[in-house]
Amino acid sequence: MIKHCVFLSLADPDDAGVLDEPMRLLEGLAASLPGMLDFSHGPNRDFEAKTPDHQYGFVATFSDRAAHLAYEQHPDHQQAGALLIAACKNGYEGILVADLETGGE
Repeated sequence: MIKHCVFLSLADPDDAGVLDEPMRLLEGLAASLPGMLDFSHGPNRDFEAKTPDHQYGFVATFSDRAAHLAYEQHPDHQQAGALLIAACKNGYEGILVADLETGGE
């Protein structure tokens, strides 16, 4: 399995409304894309004070790399990505991505 973890450093941390459309698009993929097992998102509470610049994040779980590639290439993902780049501080540089390969479900 692949855990696709994304953390966002918003250009305007007080305007989380800019995330409504991209999160809606990604949630829609979770409901329709084969091999995309789940999707969750929310504000980063940063309880350990290690990621103060990343105010929001999401995690998607994929059955395998093939499902992750289908997600990457899907037009809804590409549209959501463009919206996230526009919403983040320094565009693409304001997005941190970690793809974790985990055992079983």
